[in-house]
Amino acid sequence: MSKFLSRALALIAACLVGSAYAAGGASYPLDRFPTAKLSDQTALQNGAKLFVNYCLNCHGASAMRYNRLRDIGLTDDQIKRHLMFTADKVGEPMTVALRASDAKAWFGALPPDLSLTARARSSGAGSGSDWIYTYLRAYYRDAERPTGWNNALFENVGMPHVLWELQGQRSLRVEDIHKHKDEKTGATSMVKTVVNVDASGRRTKTDEKITDGVPPAGKTYRFTPAEGGQLSPMRYDSDIADLVAFVTYMSDPSAATRTRLGVWVLLFLSIFTIFAWNLNRVFWKDIK
Repeated sequence: MSKFLSRALALIAACLVGSAYAAGGASYPLDRFPTAKLSDQTALQNGAKLFVNYCLNCHGASAMRYNRLRDIGLTDDQIKRHLMFTADKVGEPMTVALRASDAKAWFGALPPDLSLTARARSSGAGSGSDWIYTYLRAYYRDAERPTGWNNALFENVGMPHVLWELQGQRSLRVEDIHKHKDEKTGATSMVKTVVNVDASGRRTKTDEKITDGVPPAGKTYRFTPAEGGQLSPMRYDSDIADLVAFVTYMSDPSAATRTRLGVWVLLFLSIFTIFAWNLNRVFWKDIK
């Protein structure tokens, strides 16, 4: 029985690891999202502006209401004047004006709601914030895709790069080292496949047999610096971090409040413990 249980647990663990590997886009490493942005109201407000201007055109956030933006320092007047384009009252959810039928006709599928994306994309490879932060910085031109864009983290993604005017365009070099079996001889060798995609999306591919040593299999990605964007690479990364901070905030708007309350609760319990211990000592002193 114990042997059966150990095998079952091992199988479950393997399945969990495999699912986490797939969910995190394991072939492309995740960049770490700067978590300090989550407590920066200026960053969250800028993220809200970017979300409304670039994301809310197609993606909804139906679990988030406009009035929750008060928590990041915005007044009702600021929300109405600068962020509300598809609603009349601040108590309404952040829904999208795009009709489902039009979305399916244009994109082939309805763009997902982003309310809980930061939670849904969490995996063993990193947090959901890490995934979104990496995803929005991993786009490149690809002339073979219908939209003209592709993504190193999410290959063959249907969503185009809506922020490309801010970031600019760049080329990509992918080196894929893998085993190759010769169909005629049956011999196995290591091969390096190199794919170069220039800034206009043209793709070239070469294969090279590896004869010197046995390098580990896997893919490596190398982007060139973006050119032609409205923002510098540093400013673009900062704005993307602001946007991800807001999307993360949407997935759990009360997280910061719970953290603050938790500190006070722990402080109260610590002080109460001291008083309770002294009271117990005084009460039992004469009885003993």
